[in-house]
Amino acid sequence: MTVDSLIELFKKILDILLVWGLLYFVLKSLRKNVKMVLLFKGVLIIVIVKILSDFLDLVTIGYLIDYVIEWAPLALIIIFQPEIRDALEHLGHTKLLGRHKTLSLGEREKTVHEIVTSVDNLRRQKMGALIVVERDDSLANYINNAQRIYAEVTNPLLTAVFFVNNPLHDGGVIIQGDQIACANAVFPTSDSLNISKRLGTRHRAALGISEQTDCLAIVLSEETGRISLAVGGILLYNLSIDELKIRLLEGLSPSKKLFVGDKEEVNSHEEN
Repeated sequence: MTVDSLIELFKKILDILLVWGLLYFVLKSLRKNVKMVLLFKGVLIIVIVKILSDFLDLVTIGYLIDYVIEWAPLALIIIFQPEIRDALEHLGHTKLLGRHKTLSLGEREKTVHEIVTSVDNLRRQKMGALIVVERDDSLANYINNAQRIYAEVTNPLLTAVFFVNNPLHDGGVIIQGDQIACANAVFPTSDSLNISKRLGTRHRAALGISEQTDCLAIVLSEETGRISLAVGGILLYNLSIDELKIRLLEGLSPSKKLFVGDKEEVNSHEEN
């Protein structure tokens, strides 16, 4: 086998891998976005009508479909500009823009302890919370649009942020490394078709940010006191304090091996 043939083989393999990667990204987006599902159905209908018009020699329909296909790309860019922007932003997340600091084992355990203790205190006082822990994907855009704090993660400070009379308690807190980066952060809500319509805003926001980044999003229900953890677009529901601690330590470890297999279904629950 010559060098030229090896190069050609490499190009073909690379071409196939790129196509599969693009297809995987599109299908992943379709699964989580209602508008993308509707778009896919519309494109599929147009393709089917085009095939039938060519097969049955339907001149007028064929002409109209050709006209639609000619102008469809421009129309789709205009109509789905927000979704396209979100997809490009998701592709733009890099590990270089993620964690500001790699925590040692001791620092990681201390930070998790402070978070878990605060969640437990808030639960006992029947207060809600949304705490998002940054991993590799950068959350800088959300931090810049929130109230920046950049203080060490401590139980008293985290608890104080979510006091009902605190003007910052409605939004979410973002944690970078061992620092509380900001409070009152606003996150995109999930458009997934698999989410119960009865889930509250905090849960939808936690799922939304976990779909777009690799963060860990902790949700504490104000009404029931139940603790949930959103990761990778999956909601781990009704965790105990010990389970939350274990999953945070796993998720923040360098290998980031977070087991999510035994999640509880949330479709039948109502939370705020």
